[in-house]
Amino acid sequence: MEVVIAPADQLAVLAAEAIDKLVRATPTAVVGLATGSSPLKVYDELVRRHTEEGLSFAQAKAFMLDEYVGIAEDHPERYRNVIEKEIASRVDFAPGAVQGPDGNAEDLVAACADYERKIVDAGGVDLQILGIGTDGHIAFNEPGSSLASRTRIKTLTAQTREDNARFFGDDLAQVPQHCLTQGLATIMSAKHLVLLASGKGKAEAVHQLVEGPVSAMWPATIMQMHPHATVLVDDAAASRLQLGDYYRQTFLSKPEWQGL
Repeated sequence: MEVVIAPADQLAVLAAEAIDKLVRATPTAVVGLATGSSPLKVYDELVRRHTEEGLSFAQAKAFMLDEYVGIAEDHPERYRNVIEKEIASRVDFAPGAVQGPDGNAEDLVAACADYERKIVDAGGVDLQILGIGTDGHIAFNEPGSSLASRTRIKTLTAQTREDNARFFGDDLAQVPQHCLTQGLATIMSAKHLVLLASGKGKAEAVHQLVEGPVSAMWPATIMQMHPHATVLVDDAAASRLQLGDYYRQTFLSKPEWQGL
């Protein structure tokens, strides 16, 4: 696992650069997209590269991490609509190239299995963007999630719903209680994981992710078992890391050609 500690704007550029290199080298690449506040600057940088530097997603595919269950299809916080607004409509993905789990399906179990098949049929995710919750969840794999889990329905914890209430006008009652989410094993099947976190509120989760034991109580810790995982954090999010100075030294000493 590589840990990079830098200002949030620089972290966004690093993540976007990794996607840029991937898509230019392999135009048919598959990218995993996350919602939340962490990836927004990454998407802005990708849009800039598309507009100003010719970065094209015309042959690429993308898969979303998760979706609320039972939320209206035209709701602005439906994750499919968020992804459309923040990235998909701002670059040149082909129609149907960006897919997400169907949180309004009549048979949610079948919808989850179908989503897993679609990812496999696409050749798997080449680079997955991730955020992390204050309780250590990635996607909507809440504490206690099976480390071998696949796409499934989950009940959101009270903490996650409180954290997400800001997207619903601070009205907790409007936050859905259930979601469909890629499982931890699904996420771990991606070839490269890139997680971004900023702010002191994420410091304990980042500490557990990087330096704690692998545990279902902190689901993101499964990333320690991945052969190519990158953790991009600002100083505040890195404030609990015991080896912070070493991570800074390591990044500054990297060969220029290496990349993330």
